[in-house]
Amino acid sequence: MMEQMNQKMEQTNQKMEQTNQKAACPAIYRAIAGVIADVGSVAKDKINRQQGFKYRSVDDVFNALHPALAKNKVFIVPRILEQTREISTTKNGTKMTLVICKIKFTFYAEDGSFIESVIIGEGLDTGDKATNKAMAVAYKYACFQVFCIPTEDMVDPDAERPELEDKPAGKAKSMQKSKKNTPEPPAERTPSVEDVPPADYAKGSDKATAEMLQAIRAEQKRTGVKDSQILGRKKVSAKTMDELTIDDFRYIMGIFEKTPALSQEVMENE
Repeated sequence: MMEQMNQKMEQTNQKMEQTNQKAACPAIYRAIAGVIADVGSVAKDKINRQQGFKYRSVDDVFNALHPALAKNKVFIVPRILEQTREISTTKNGTKMTLVICKIKFTFYAEDGSFIESVIIGEGLDTGDKATNKAMAVAYKYACFQVFCIPTEDMVDPDAERPELEDKPAGKAKSMQKSKKNTPEPPAERTPSVEDVPPADYAKGSDKATAEMLQAIRAEQKRTGVKDSQILGRKKVSAKTMDELTIDDFRYIMGIFEKTPALSQEVMENE
């Protein structure tokens, strides 16, 4: 009888010890582990039509994480620690704003405990969206790393990298890294129809943007199609390439995208 009582007391003590250990452990650690278990993987279902890459958009990350964060009672607060802004010029003469943000993301649990992650985000835009892009990219990769979201590679084709005519001015020393520790930058590429920000279509002008013209130029280089062949089409309203409209752009890119090995005859006879 005494032996049974001792066993029960020992079991009770073990349960109490486990409870105390859980109480002493900050809730954020259990919450992060719960999010990792619930979120799973985020599929690369977006396709860059020009280069054929697959990628995950920021919206994909938001949609995948939202139910897992809500279930485990985790919320994320961003804070920009440093920001640099520079103006560069593309080979086509377009002014581009480059923004680099050093952002601290704080992941909170319901008991007030938290962990922090500091990420660098870069954004390049012809308008006022460079900071938005830098913050979105930083958020995406902070979540990839903290929640261990599976990825096949870290090269994301939704990042824009137009060819620049002149090198940007020197960045702030606090944002620079040693050349020995800095990986080689990804190969430069020309934006495609997938890269054109939706916001550009709501600015009250139907004129094609610099990114759209750059995408058309890339297709011309790939196919050998001349300006006269594009401007000579009945459905193209512009008289010069600089006068192309958004409708012209979509019509022309629709023809270019029909086949990865488009010949001049297709453009001439379509």
